[in-house]
Amino acid sequence: MKKYFLHLAYNGSRYRGWQRQPKVISVQEVLEQTLTKMCKQPITCFGCGRTDAEVHASQYFCHIEVEQEWDFDPVFRLNKMLPHDIVVFEIIEAEAGAHARYDANQRTYHYFIHGDKDPFLQSLSAYYELQYLDMERMKAACQLLLEYEDFRSLCKTPDKHNHTLCDLRKVDLWVSENKERLCFRFTANRFLKGMIRLMVGRLLEVGKTKISVEDFAKIIEKKEPEPLQKSAYPQGLYLAKVEYPYLSLPTESLFVPMLNEGLHFQTV
Repeated sequence: MKKYFLHLAYNGSRYRGWQRQPKVISVQEVLEQTLTKMCKQPITCFGCGRTDAEVHASQYFCHIEVEQEWDFDPVFRLNKMLPHDIVVFEIIEAEAGAHARYDANQRTYHYFIHGDKDPFLQSLSAYYELQYLDMERMKAACQLLLEYEDFRSLCKTPDKHNHTLCDLRKVDLWVSENKERLCFRFTANRFLKGMIRLMVGRLLEVGKTKISVEDFAKIIEKKEPEPLQKSAYPQGLYLAKVEYPYLSLPTESLFVPMLNEGLHFQTV
């Protein structure tokens, strides 16, 4: 029995997330069914994490175990068999004890927003009114996030986690010159359920002057989720990079360069 890591990406628009669920389509289910057919044995994919419905991954890893070696190019054949919205870049032989989820020590997510309605971006980026955003306030709020480690108040299901501590290592804000497109980028050792979409929702409230930076700090320090707080739309969110002590590969997604074009880093 050999273990392999699959390096892949997917457009999550038509999926109910990564994880297999009854009566709905998931990325895991489609990948497992395709691998089972290709390998002629039951295959289970162990993913590096969960993504919600309509959320994308420009880099994702899962591991599988296969009984026999292939006498054909598995990457080419797998991509021919998979639907158009899932792509496998590499299949990498791994050590017997390697685990796609538990060994990951750093993850990066991107959240893309556009302010001009665009039918070609609608499923790949979140559409918000941007012209009245105060970028300086949002930059200050991004910097503020780095001062905290307990994000219980920005978690959808805090009681389902052993703890709500996260080592948030980097928060960036990228903006186009006309300020009609922007991207938040978050890097941490781990993220909680719904954490990024709740953070983006709050950052946009700061930018719209609905709450102050000080109010944002109080929300975090309260360490208890507020009722009815709004999550940002799912389609803007991408799992963008997953790193391991023994593996760190550049993102090779085919659809994200279009979204990054014209964005400039705003110092925070």
